[in-house]
This record gives sequence, structure tokens and C-alpha cells, in this order.
Amino acid sequence: MTSQPQGLHPLSQAVLDHARHWGVDLDIRRFPAETRTAQQAAAAIGVEVGAIVKSLLFMVGEQPWMVLMAGDRRLDEVRLSEQTHKSVRRASPEEVRSATGAAIGGVPPFGHPTALPTLVDASLQRFALVWAAAGTPDSVVALTPRQLRDLCQAVVWDTDG
Repeated sequence: MTSQPQGLHPLSQAVLDHARHWGVDLDIRRFPAETRTAQQAAAAIGVEVGAIVKSLLFMVGEQPWMVLMAGDRRLDEVRLSEQTHKSVRRASPEEVRSATGAAIGGVPPFGHPTALPTLVDASLQRFALVWAAAGTPDSVVALTPRQLRDLCQAVVWDTDG
């Protein structure tokens, strides 16, 4: 694992720049193995799967929304639809790249070309630090649940009902 590698990928740099804009200094960590899935990331970092932030993009009506879930939780799309009063479907890989600039498996929670409406799973508050993708399949960033919420300007959502 390395910290603040030279020549950061532009998406990783966008993550750092976004955080710095809001007065938060973060470190990008890169791993020799991919951290595409919550399980891979947890194993590489040495944390519980729940401490991994899954950045999931959904089309809510026609608008992309980011939903940040704990790695050990699943999103109930029906509940999301009921909550938003709109149809909900998982975004296609092309829609993900268009909205975030990143490919699935490396989508950061913030630093996208355009701000996205964002919901964050309340269960992430169980952890002092959570780990999110930083723009590439082998990079992550650690932050507090509060930093995550604030940097995304997210609404905390109790996914348990």
C-alpha cells in the first residue's frame, strides 16, 4: 500500500481537490490488487466489509442519484422508489461513467463532473472511519462518516426502515 502516489489519476485528483475545496485533507491509498468490490477492498485494507462505502448510481426518474451504502448492506430499490415517489433502476455502466467520470468498481462518492443528489446509509455511522473508492479500481480514501456526508452534501438515509 502506498500513500499519495506520484502522478495521481485525474479522477483521484478530483477527489482530493473536491475535499480540499471544503477544507478537508485526505490521503489516497493505492493497492497492488484491485479493490473493486467491497470484499476485495475490505481484505486489502484489513477492515470489516461494512466499513467499505459502496458508491451506487441509480436513475431516479431520469436523474442520476448516488447512494452510498455500507459494504455489508443491500439497497432496497422498491423502498428507494417509495421514498422518492419516482421509478428507480440501477444505472447502466455508460450512465455511471457519464455521471461520475469513473467506471464501476472505482466510482468515488464525490468529485464528479456535476454534483449528484446523494443519500448515505445511516449504518455507516457504526464506524470511526469508512473507506471509499477514489476514482480507480485500486485506490481508496479513508474518511469519517461525517466527512463523507458533508463532502457529498448527502442526506443520511436509514436503509433499515
